Amino acid sequence: MRHLERLQCRRRPQAGPPAPRASLHRHHHQRHGPALLHHAAVRRGQARGHPGARPSARSPHGGAAGSLPERLGDHRVTISPREYDFQAARARLERKTKTSGEKLTTLEDAVARIKDGDHLAFGGCLFSRTPLALIRALLRRRPRGLGISRNLMCYEGEWCMVAGAVDKVVTSWMGIGLPWGLSKIVREYVESGRVPVEEWSHLGIGLRYRAAAMGVPFLPALTMLGSSLVDVGGSKIIDCPYTGEKLLAVPALFPDVALLHVHRADRFGNCQIDGYAHMDADISRAAATVLVTAEEIVSEEEIRRTPDRTIIPGFIVDALVHVPHGAYPHECYGLYDAEPGHFGAYVESINARGSAAVQEYLDRYVYGPATHAEYLALFGTSALAEAERRGKELVS
Repeated sequence: MRHLERLQCRRRPQAGPPAPRASLHRHHHQRHGPALLHHAAVRRGQARGHPGARPSARSPHGGAAGSLPERLGDHRVTISPREYDFQAARARLERKTKTSGEKLTTLEDAVARIKDGDHLAFGGCLFSRTPLALIRALLRRRPRGLGISRNLMCYEGEWCMVAGAVDKVVTSWMGIGLPWGLSKIVREYVESGRVPVEEWSHLGIGLRYRAAAMGVPFLPALTMLGSSLVDVGGSKIIDCPYTGEKLLAVPALFPDVALLHVHRADRFGNCQIDGYAHMDADISRAAATVLVTAEEIVSEEEIRRTPDRTIIPGFIVDALVHVPHGAYPHECYGLYDAEPGHFGAYVESINARGSAAVQEYLDRYVYGPATHAEYLALFGTSALAEAERRGKELVS
């Protein structure tokens, strides 16, 4: 996705040369600025205003967040104040009805909490623990005007684009993985101007969720400095109040709804994840509404036996659905492996027929099956058993 800017610029031959970028005080041949802990100003304890401290230039991004410059692509790709307004987010959470009671419900009831225009954050990463059962149930409702975000977006982002469900995608990558290359659907939809994609570094989007989970409007960081990503959506460069060095103020991202898939949960919504939890803990604390599917529903006693695995506490969960194989054909660590053969066939069909192939996939795997059991039947019991064998082999 680092090439999206170049692809978008090709559609604008009339655009002039890029404006000169303000210096970020990098050493020669150094892509990023020096780490602050190793900077001489830090070693000497020179805060701004201290005698001998180096003055810093005013940031060219000091104004209000605005549209992307024309040279960076679609003018609609902007950071919405709703994404980083921590006071409004706090007010939404304070108004939210909180309960320690049972959270179990159905897929249909869970996704009914999502409104057109909401921003959704998907848990997991790439083809690991993707909440596919929730996403399929959502798309069957034919939503419109959604924003979606994920650290590494897999083909669920393509589904949302072709289904006409999204107005904006926020991610650091979109595609199944390196063997299958960059998503051709993203190229098609971005180049045609149908759906803007707001690209952050992987760390950058993680810091956005982390800031929201902490309840603050931004976190200072060095990520993305020295790259064109620093201008994404109206990002701002700030002066460190202690050293005068340049930092990127990474804005918070408060999703309206989090969609997550976990290994197990009790009926009260206390959720456990085996293996790497990715960004799910921060996403669950950043979102106003949290929807979860679980491979297994267990007793409260079992949850208490391994409290260190309880990544998501029940009091922040709004709806919980028991959905075995809820991420399939993506993987769920230790339970079942992903299906690269299925991915390959999916990509081959796109190479042959473009977005029409995605629509055919939606008709067969999303809109067609009336239940999750019918969906799994499309793959067959032998494929599920083999995926389970491979997945459990990793931890045996």
